[in-house]
Amino acid sequence: MTSVGVQEAVDAAADVDHDVSWRVSVIDVGRERVLAQRDPDTVQRTASLGKLLLLIEVAKRFEDGSLDPTETLTPTDDDLVRDSGLWWHLSSRSLALADCAALVGAFSDNLATNVLLTRVGGAEPVRATARAEGLDGVRLHRKVRDTAPAPGTGSPYGLSSGSARACADLMARLHRRDVGSPAVCARVLGWLGLNADLSMVAGAFGLDPLCHNEPDRGVQLWNKTGTIADVLGDVGLVSGPAAVVSYAVLTEHDDAHHPAGRDSALAGMAQVGTALRAVVEGR
Repeated sequence: MTSVGVQEAVDAAADVDHDVSWRVSVIDVGRERVLAQRDPDTVQRTASLGKLLLLIEVAKRFEDGSLDPTETLTPTDDDLVRDSGLWWHLSSRSLALADCAALVGAFSDNLATNVLLTRVGGAEPVRATARAEGLDGVRLHRKVRDTAPAPGTGSPYGLSSGSARACADLMARLHRRDVGSPAVCARVLGWLGLNADLSMVAGAFGLDPLCHNEPDRGVQLWNKTGTIADVLGDVGLVSGPAAVVSYAVLTEHDDAHHPAGRDSALAGMAQVGTALRAVVEGR
């Protein structure tokens, strides 16, 4: 399949169910060309994808020495949250900063996210770093909450927001070691290489969800996903023998009135992933 096939796969996925909105950007990083896009500049809710910015903030502070990776953190009452992640299931009340970052990368851990946000001073310093790095097309708005804020309060985008183009560009810049410093990018990619959620685009690469931080059959993947009832997003970087590709595939639907939208989105993401696999493998 050629690079044209990626655009065809995106368009075909979007045409299956017109009640699902698709925002897509796919970039051949090595050749600096766009392989596919669909509504790439529309900003939407991105669920947990904004946690990428938190990982960048933590990595920068590890590198400049203002945070010690071995420092132990204990959740405050304001940090407590359930849902995504492992920590709230564990008996350990305290974890090292580096372990919290690994949990965010591997399992999008909500409790670890909140603890890290508390330690760095909240979402505003994270947004300030993003602006300074030219990454303000992706935004982290607040801590994770078990319940949504009252109507009329907080961000209308929930936890985070962004456009497909901004998300794909972020991943391309991590590959080019162009965020903060090469060491910062290496740390962030190290955490993203642990991600166990290969349920969306990344499932097409045939990798072990629990162990793919090294190349497998010549392919290596770094990705972050975000899921809420009516939003699915997969943002990643995949390297293979024929190409290095960054991608952002974001979908949105009205889950209350169209619950089948999630199935349509997941099926379409798998199709896009298959097209991307063909590109990076040179088929």
